[in-house]
Amino acid sequence: MYSIQLNKSGSRHLDITEENLQTIRKYALFQGLVDSSGYITEDVLEKLRLNIRAIIARSTEDTTDLLDLCIDVVYHDSMKAFGLGQLQRLYNEWESRTS
Repeated sequence: MYSIQLNKSGSRHLDITEENLQTIRKYALFQGLVDSSGYITEDVLEKLRLNIRAIIARSTEDTTDLLDLCIDVVYHDSMKAFGLGQLQRLYNEWESRTS
């Protein structure tokens, strides 16, 4: 289990599971998500949410893992651009250790 900070003040945190990170990898959710500026904004978070909706809508396979990621992380009440940046940073570190 990992924990990410969701806001700059550090008053909000979110636990991220190994399964959450594996789901991000499985669906390549961060691939091409951020434009060339490298900044994660609320628009980037909305783009991620729309991408996930599209994957679920067109999938003929079981997407329970993706739905769990949505419920637990992506649509969390406190998830904002800052938190997504922290999640992406955690994912990159996790990816480098596990590949």
